[in-house]
Amino acid sequence: MIITYYAKACVKVQQGDTVIGFNPISKDSKEKYARFGANIALISRNAPAFNGAENLSYADKLPFVVNGPGEYEVGGIFIKGYAVPHEGVYNTVYTLRLDEINLCHLGGLSAASLPPEVVEALGEIDVLFVPVWKGDDIVAPLDAHKIANNLEPKIIIPMHNGDMGKDSAFAVFMKESGEDAQEPAEKLTLKRKDLEGKEASVVLLSTALG
Repeated sequence: MIITYYAKACVKVQQGDTVIGFNPISKDSKEKYARFGANIALISRNAPAFNGAENLSYADKLPFVVNGPGEYEVGGIFIKGYAVPHEGVYNTVYTLRLDEINLCHLGGLSAASLPPEVVEALGEIDVLFVPVWKGDDIVAPLDAHKIANNLEPKIIIPMHNGDMGKDSAFAVFMKESGEDAQEPAEKLTLKRKDLEGKEASVVLLSTALG
């Protein structure tokens, strides 16, 4: 499995010929956006920073778009989406299993905690993607750290906006995590055996958009 981080909540996960795109940034956003072909597009919020599924239609790939809570099966991949309240609507937290690895993406979470029934339903998490950039509609970094720890993932991948300065939300999250400074990797190549002995280990990925 190869994991590439682009910006905001946009992540590409590839296993062989299968590509899954989480929260691609739309062309209508003021943010930089990526284009790549995907089999599946998972949308957590109906907002320009998250709903650019059109940017995952590329080359010979046209994604199946999942844009809300529920259970889905696409090409043998089972996906579950859980609604978490967000400013009168909801943000969808997604889980799926790929190559024997359980992934959980918190999307553009803003709540300071997850509902207990959602935490229970998420089950065992190997890789957790958590938002830690500054913004009025994104969970505060200290709360993000608490949520991540409570879910007990083996690996935590913080999603940021490229601001890694000492006063950034990212820096606050990393300090709370007690992680030593590390150079961001361009991507993460992961196999099931790589998870052995991991407990909430933070893996930092750079934004592929620069």
